[in-house]
Amino acid sequence: MYSNLNKWSAEFVGTFWLTFGGCGSAVLAAAFPEVGIGWAGVALAFGLTVLTAAYALGPVSGGHFNPAVSLGLVIGGRFRAAELPGYVIAQVLGAVAAAALLYLIATDKAGADIGGFATNGFGAASPAGYGLVAALVTEMVLTAVFLIVILGATALRAAEGFAGLAIGLCLTLIHLISIPVTNTSVNPARSTGPALFGPAVALDQLWLFWVAPLAGAVIGALIYRSLLARRGEA
Repeated sequence: MYSNLNKWSAEFVGTFWLTFGGCGSAVLAAAFPEVGIGWAGVALAFGLTVLTAAYALGPVSGGHFNPAVSLGLVIGGRFRAAELPGYVIAQVLGAVAAAALLYLIATDKAGADIGGFATNGFGAASPAGYGLVAALVTEMVLTAVFLIVILGATALRAAEGFAGLAIGLCLTLIHLISIPVTNTSVNPARSTGPALFGPAVALDQLWLFWVAPLAGAVIGALIYRSLLARRGEA
């Protein structure tokens, strides 16, 4: 039986890894068009962080690493609402710590330019110039699908041992779809960390990357519970 401190620590470390690995790939490894990994590489990096953290830390905390996922699991009947605040705080702190360390690394060179610092945004802050409506819809729909995949992959009837793989690949696909639109959030903690160190517009637009993923998570959980779960199954 794991204590709350164990669970919070696992969520801190997992969200740290997701933010440092995913955003770090964008800030450091994708910064050079001639030799960088590109959007596809960044998408894969985010998927790999969740995949690896899910198997390493999932047995301790459930492997949420995302306030939207934690909320969706509450709505889906898989997680106690009383535990939600502690998880969200740990996740946000993990993302902020990762962003701070990444900022330290990224700025420790002559003429350092962090650019957008892997922040999320719409309008002029969107990688391809998509507006608020496109960003809102994209983040809501993709977070809803993410919750459906998570709830389905972790159901008792699902193939045992493959949940982390399905969830990691789903997050990779989500990034392949939405990096041009919002630079991909579907995770309020991941958005908050870089926004504290990136351009001012990231903080101005941060509200959307809390509202849309949280709303999408609720929608996805309700769809799963009402249409896809077996009778009597959470």
